[in-house]
Amino acid sequence: MGHSKTNQTIFTNAKIVPMSGNSDDFEIIEDAVIVSDGDIIAWVGPEKNIPQKFKNFEEFNVKGKLITPGFIDCHTHLVFGGNRSTEFNMRLNGKSYEEIAKAGGGIASTMKSTRSATFDELLESSLTRLDDMIRNGVTTVEIKSGYGLDIETECLMLRVARRLETIRPIRVKTSFLGSHGISPEYKSNPNKYIEDICLPALTKAHEEGLVDAVDGFCETVALNTEQLKLVFELAKKLDLPVKLHAEQLSHSGGVKLATSYNAISVDHLEYANKDDVKLMSGAGSIAVILPGAYYTLNEKQKPPIELFRKYNVPMAIATDCNPGSSPLTSILLTMNMSSTLFKVTPLEALSGVTKNAAKALALNDRGQIKEGMISDFVIWDLEHPAEFSYRIGFNPIYKRIFGGSFD
Repeated sequence: MGHSKTNQTIFTNAKIVPMSGNSDDFEIIEDAVIVSDGDIIAWVGPEKNIPQKFKNFEEFNVKGKLITPGFIDCHTHLVFGGNRSTEFNMRLNGKSYEEIAKAGGGIASTMKSTRSATFDELLESSLTRLDDMIRNGVTTVEIKSGYGLDIETECLMLRVARRLETIRPIRVKTSFLGSHGISPEYKSNPNKYIEDICLPALTKAHEEGLVDAVDGFCETVALNTEQLKLVFELAKKLDLPVKLHAEQLSHSGGVKLATSYNAISVDHLEYANKDDVKLMSGAGSIAVILPGAYYTLNEKQKPPIELFRKYNVPMAIATDCNPGSSPLTSILLTMNMSSTLFKVTPLEALSGVTKNAAKALALNDRGQIKEGMISDFVIWDLEHPAEFSYRIGFNPIYKRIFGGSFD
């Protein structure tokens, strides 16, 4: 179908899952239309109620297919050099994540590959992963730095992330993650790493307009709360929101720290307890569930899903695409994993990659199909939205609409 220059389209004969309410079951609008005016949704509702002023827009018949908001992958480490398949092999031969990290593997291994890669090399390898995400219905992706652990490479990773959005139909939000670990050169003096590298890198990246949020990794193999506090203090001065990888492999006090800075999200959370969840509820922080890492690392401790429900902490779900603990690019498979491994309901899973993922990135213009939202949505060859969680490794995408246009 051709488009007029103004890109005004009515998508008719649709089964819409707007994700705009708070009911305990899927809201599905049958025989519905979406009116897209430019890159904004102008009207949504039953076809019989469509306002007269839209009736001269071009029509695209969806033929009864399902439409959801565009998916949002709110936690990825998409830009990196090399891969860590040898460490995967080591893990399967009995080595733990901590043992591999101490032997120069883990983040330090990816750091070497990333530091030695050029901008174009990082861009090319990132595009391969990004294209798979786009084919899975993702329209917004969050991308972190964190594999440079020096000033130049941290900024380079974020430049690559920003470039991706200019050459693909995707919206990118960036997170500075210079506090992903301590650079090996500073192993004996972690605080000096924060002072000499991490804080100056954040300052430089912010000056270049490369940072939307600040992240950290609070863990025995990474940084402690005192070190991260210095990073979050600078984020506060720069008026940047914070988020944190916390309580993933052990209980390290990350939630307490993150919520004291009103973190927009706290991610992983396998070892979070009731007090942590209460703090998140009070701070309005989103819980980002990352089943890919749990699955890859063959963990046994699951995030406290029941507590998130009890204390009304919204759950987002993301791939955590990274070379070490979650080499996963399929948000569709992630939804299935969250339901199968963690007993997340299909409605919670779909909320987790739409409206709650938007909240995890502090975005209020997407993640729902309603008037005034960005016109990002996906048409699927599905009967019912529960199929997203039910199916394994199956991609039912029919058309992806980005800013009101077909890909």
